[in-house]
Amino acid sequence: MCYDIKANLETQLKRARQRGDASAVEEIMERLVPYTDLPIYHASGFSHPELLIYTDESPDFPSVATWGLVPHWVKDDEGVKKIWNNTLNARGETIFEKPSFRYAAEHNRCLIYLDGFYEHHHYGKNTYPYFIYRKDGKPIVLAGLWSEWRRGNGGIMNTFTIVTTEGNPMMARIHNNPKLKGPRMPLILTEEEEDKWLAPIDEDLDKEAVMELIRPFPEEELTSHTVAKLRGKEYLGNVEEISKEVIYPELNSLF
Repeated sequence: MCYDIKANLETQLKRARQRGDASAVEEIMERLVPYTDLPIYHASGFSHPELLIYTDESPDFPSVATWGLVPHWVKDDEGVKKIWNNTLNARGETIFEKPSFRYAAEHNRCLIYLDGFYEHHHYGKNTYPYFIYRKDGKPIVLAGLWSEWRRGNGGIMNTFTIVTTEGNPMMARIHNNPKLKGPRMPLILTEEEEDKWLAPIDEDLDKEAVMELIRPFPEEELTSHTVAKLRGKEYLGNVEEISKEVIYPELNSLF
């Protein structure tokens, strides 16, 4: 699962800076960033934040998109409200089967550049949030699906979902929600896999190539630490210190 994220502006611009030029980045800053919620030190998918994604149609120049995929066949705003809390994540093993994701899986894949993501650990009657990020400090690049939804007035809204996969051993220790069948984690791509995720699908072999990318990210390349509460009265909000380490003594014997 992946319902809580951190995304700074520089992290989100990393691909554009590497592949574009100074004028392109300047254009993004002026034309797109004001329409996002960046910087995001913490945001829940259920608040449907807007951030930058890199799509298969424009792999080097990002688009602004809202978290929570809205399929093209949704009829109206009421339909949007009914579906998008259920499309924050897309289970990777079934993206080519589920009606909400099938078209996007075949035609509209994207990349989401993040600093990291948050996940909750259950211990006793309490939950403890962890911040998960790369050991080397590089952005976490997530595999996503996106959709262009047209409003009745002709307006266009870009939306996306984060693809998930089976959790690696580290995530199995952290993501132990008893209500779930097993640990999950977002689908993190290596640098070599990014363009493969965006490659067009022309035949069944291309679809198989996409499915081969859906696997857990190596735990030795990730690290984590506990942070302040992300829910309830103790929540600090979207502030920089939200991802800083907070020690819970009762967890010391577990990890």
